[in-house]
Amino acid sequence: MQHCVAVGFIVAGGLAVFFGVVLSFVGPLIIDDQIVKNTVIDPNNEMTYTMWKDIPVPFFMSVYFFNVLNPKEILKGEKPMLEQRGPYVYRKHCQKDNITFHPNNTVSYREYRQYYFEPDMSIGNESDIITIPNMLVLGAAVMLEDLPYPVRLMISTTFKTFKEGPFLTKTVEELMWGYDSKLVEFLNKYLPGMLPSTGKFGLFAEFNNSNTGLFTIFTGQDDIKNVHRVDSWNGMTELNYWRTPQCNMINGTAGQMWPPFMTKETTLPFYSPDACRSMELVYQRPGHMKGIPYYRYVAPPTLFANGADYEPNKGFCPCRQSGLLNVSSCRHNSPMFISHPHFFNADPVLLDFVQGLAPTEEEHGLFIDIHPDTGVPLNVSIRLQLNLYMKTVPGITETGKISEVVMPILWFAESGYIDGPILNTFHTNLVILPAVMEYMQYGFIALGLLTIVISILVLSKLTAAASDRNQSISTDEKTPLLQEKD
Repeated sequence: MQHCVAVGFIVAGGLAVFFGVVLSFVGPLIIDDQIVKNTVIDPNNEMTYTMWKDIPVPFFMSVYFFNVLNPKEILKGEKPMLEQRGPYVYRKHCQKDNITFHPNNTVSYREYRQYYFEPDMSIGNESDIITIPNMLVLGAAVMLEDLPYPVRLMISTTFKTFKEGPFLTKTVEELMWGYDSKLVEFLNKYLPGMLPSTGKFGLFAEFNNSNTGLFTIFTGQDDIKNVHRVDSWNGMTELNYWRTPQCNMINGTAGQMWPPFMTKETTLPFYSPDACRSMELVYQRPGHMKGIPYYRYVAPPTLFANGADYEPNKGFCPCRQSGLLNVSSCRHNSPMFISHPHFFNADPVLLDFVQGLAPTEEEHGLFIDIHPDTGVPLNVSIRLQLNLYMKTVPGITETGKISEVVMPILWFAESGYIDGPILNTFHTNLVILPAVMEYMQYGFIALGLLTIVISILVLSKLTAAASDRNQSISTDEKTPLLQEKD
C-alpha cells in the first residue's frame, strides 16, 4: 500500500512539473492574447476604449515666455537680452467626438481640446505683463521684403496708422488667447485668409476650443501591428507642405498610443498637426515608474537637423541652422521656426545671437516613457519652442537696424502621466498578475521536482525495508530445516 502511495506522489510530482512547464509556455501567450484583446480599439473593451476616447490622464501645458529686456537696443542692432517668465500652467482637456467606425477596420474622429488656467501650479498670473516681438510687424516685414520699395514704405505707413510697433507689451492672457487689434480687423476685412485667426490675434487663439483635424486610424482588428496607425488626416494620406514625398509622409500614430510588443529597436513615429509633419522618437533607456517597466524615447539629434547635416530633411528647407524647423509653409508663410527649448540640440551658434538661454536635456529635452508590452505612454513631456526670424527690411522703418536673428518667443511643455486608480489597474494587470503567473509556473516545477525526489527517496527506503524483511523471512524459513537435518 505504501509503495502505491509513493508511486502516486511521483506521478503527481511529474504532473506538477509538466503543468509548470506548460504554463511557462502557455502563460505568456495568454497574457499576450489579453493585451491584444484590450489594445484593439473596440467599444466592447470598456476600460481601454474609454481611456482612448476620453483621456482620463490629466494633461497640462506649461508655457514659458521670453520677456525682452532691451527692445530699444535691439532696434539699434544690439543683441537681444531675454528673461524667461513662467511657467503659466493650463490644464488641457481632450475629448474625441464624431467617432465613426468603418468596414476596413479604421475609425475616424475629431479630438477637441480646451485649456483652463491653473494659478496654483503657475509662477505668475495671466495678468503679468510681457514684452515680445510683434509678429504682425516683424514677421510681415520679412514676408514682404521682396516687394518694391515704395510698397514697403506704404506698409510701414500702414503699421504707423494702426499704431503697431516692432514690440508688443501685453498681458499673458492677451498674448495667449488674443487681443483686439485694428490692424487685424483691417486685414481680415480687406485681405481675408491672410491671418490664421479671424477674431482676436493671439499665439494660441486657434488652439483653444478647437480640434486637431479629422483623423482616421486603424483599429487593429485585423492586425494588431497597425493599431492606432494613421490612415489619413483631413482626408489626406500625405501632406502638401513640404518639398519631398518623404517629408510629406504621414507616418505612425496620432501620438497618444502605439502598437504593443515594442522592442528597444522599435521607434516611435507619430504625426503632429501642430508641427505640420511626422516625427520619430528613438529608444534611449529602460526604467520603472512605480514598479511598471517602461522604455524612454527621446528626439534624435537629426529631428530638426537642416538638409546639409541630414539629407532626408532637405524637403523641410529652406533651412537655417540645424535645430530649427521652418514651419512657414504651413503657417501662412510667416517666418516661424520650431526648435527644442533654449535651442537644445541645435547649432551652438544660435546661442551666440541672444542672451538668457541655458539649454539642458533634463529641462528642455522631450521624452515619452512608454510601457513596451502595451504601447501605452506612462509619462509624457513634449517640449517645443516657437521662434521668429527677424531682420532689417529697408523701407519698413519699424525694423530699425535689427540684426538678423532667430528670436525665441516662448516655449511650452505638454505633459501628463498615469496616476491614481488607472496606475493601480495597470500595476495589477501588467506587473502583479504576470509575476503571479511566473511564480506559479516555477512553483509548480519546484514543488513537482521536490515531490518526485522525496517520493523516490521514500520509495527507495520502502523497497529496501521490504527487501530486508524478505531476506529475514527467508532466513527464518531455512533455520528449521537445518535443525531437522541435525
